[in-house]
Amino acid sequence: MSETFFPINDLLRRKLQTSLIVVSLILSVASTLFLLLFCDRIGFGISLMAEGMLTVGFSVALSRFIIFIGILIFVIGALLISFMVFVMMSQRVRDIGLMKAAGCPNDLIFGYFMNELFIVIFLGCFLGVVLGIVADFAFTNILISLNFQISQKPTNLWIVLLIFALYFIIALIFGTKPILDTTKIEPAKALSPTYYLGISKESGFKIVSKSGLTIKIAMRSLFRRRLATIRIFLCLTTVFILVTVAVAGGIIADQTTKSWVEKAIGKDVVVIAHQEICSQYKLLLSKFYEAEKLSQFNYTDNKYLLSDELLNQLNQTSEIMRIDMRLILEASIREMPGYIFNSETGVTTSIGDSHNGVSLIVGVEPEKVLNEWFLDGEFLKENKSWEAVIGDSIAHKMFTLPLKQKLLLFGGQSNRYFDVVGVCVDPINNGNVTYVPLKDLQNFTGITKVNIVLVKIEAANDRTEVLNKIKTNVKAVNPNYEVFELNEILAENISFLGYVWSTIMFLPAFSLASASLCLMCYITLILTEQRQEFGVLRALGAKPKTVLKIVSWQSIVVLLSSYALGIAFGVIITLLILVPEPLVTSFTIIEIAWWLLMALVATFIFSLYPAIKFSKKPLLEIMT
Repeated sequence: MSETFFPINDLLRRKLQTSLIVVSLILSVASTLFLLLFCDRIGFGISLMAEGMLTVGFSVALSRFIIFIGILIFVIGALLISFMVFVMMSQRVRDIGLMKAAGCPNDLIFGYFMNELFIVIFLGCFLGVVLGIVADFAFTNILISLNFQISQKPTNLWIVLLIFALYFIIALIFGTKPILDTTKIEPAKALSPTYYLGISKESGFKIVSKSGLTIKIAMRSLFRRRLATIRIFLCLTTVFILVTVAVAGGIIADQTTKSWVEKAIGKDVVVIAHQEICSQYKLLLSKFYEAEKLSQFNYTDNKYLLSDELLNQLNQTSEIMRIDMRLILEASIREMPGYIFNSETGVTTSIGDSHNGVSLIVGVEPEKVLNEWFLDGEFLKENKSWEAVIGDSIAHKMFTLPLKQKLLLFGGQSNRYFDVVGVCVDPINNGNVTYVPLKDLQNFTGITKVNIVLVKIEAANDRTEVLNKIKTNVKAVNPNYEVFELNEILAENISFLGYVWSTIMFLPAFSLASASLCLMCYITLILTEQRQEFGVLRALGAKPKTVLKIVSWQSIVVLLSSYALGIAFGVIITLLILVPEPLVTSFTIIEIAWWLLMALVATFIFSLYPAIKFSKKPLLEIMT
């Protein structure tokens, strides 16, 4: 029984060290599990598929962050465990020397510390899983309370088991090496203070400026403990890369994707149509944040077609800046194979297949559209015919290289081919949309009228007054016609995006807390090494705050160096890889700088806890 409980008693005897290791592992496991469970509830995970909510374009933007952040969290977890176990074994080298001097074999010492590692890893992984499930449950209920339709299906136990097993194996692998290296140390070296404190020979580093004594002592200690300093530097750098990508990238991506939605739906745009068409149009836009299937709807019913009297009435309204007439219908489409000619080899390669699907078809007048889209390719031109711009979800599910292929539209008087000239990111119908020239669609279907009109009101006019005027005129023509603004549905789409990105930005809080715990361990290791040095300083009349200053400088040097490198790499990754055509404003830069500065300050303040506690100890206790 004593062999079983002795490692547990030893861990309990070192409460601060044990708790720091366990908590850091808990936070790493919890952040990863929460990330995967939450994305699984949203409905796209990391598969880049938009089956329920969000279009493929938005899913791709989110998935890039999720994949990259997930990889970083795994790397950080491995580095944190390796560093924590390294710190633990650095402070136990002298104990191992005594155990060896007493005749304990290496395998017995190794087994003893492996038992401690197993206990710590199991507790960290188990409690991390519990915290991750609780966090997922809490965020899901928060979104549901805000009227977003998030799946309330049971927790995916396979994801839970996968994360538990992965982190257990990673922690075991990275934790075993420091133990194995330490147990191989010769007894004479293990009992040497120079060795078990990990102190290297004096560095050739010199302070060029006339800095004070505290800075000199701080820098000397950092360079004497190169191995520990390099390890904590790598840990903190990786964490700050994660924080920068999640915070800076999250803010930039949030504003960029919100801009896509705002331009695609249209701000301050007024819709005029039959009341049933208006209801259906709202449902089409709400599919972006609600995973609901739409029932069959006949868009081309004669009662939905707008009369010439209404259109004339709108054209005569001077307060209207622009009128965007559209014909909306639903039709079957087919992907047509394309061909790529290689000028160097003279070989023609066929691309694509013949996938079938159903799409919302929107006929527009290219020169009068009120929307702007984030495009791959170009939008329709006024003087071009039989061209199409497809939504990102259709492009992903049906086409191989859409800009090199054609689209076959079924129905009407005959089937018709359209050249695909662009792929747009559009929330309507969850990206399952195809834009074609209005005149071509009318010729194709034989329908000469439109069934929906979008208008833009002159900014100089009283908006409420103009809206009331338009409603009165429209109702006078046909009481079944409806006038509504898109701002409300636009706000819902943007709000949903904001909550999703806020969740992504929340994740680094776990890793940042783990990094603070690591820095606390590093400061504890420094205090152990410099215990007698600080005792001598106190005996010679130095005040407790002198010790705090020395440790503060050491923490600042490590933090600022890793902070600068982490932010540099994080910004490069964000702007060049994760966010296409990022929207960056001066306010965005200020907001990012504020959050990153807060992360730095919070990490620094928490890291000083061991130094504050140490500086308050009596002189005799320090020298003992």
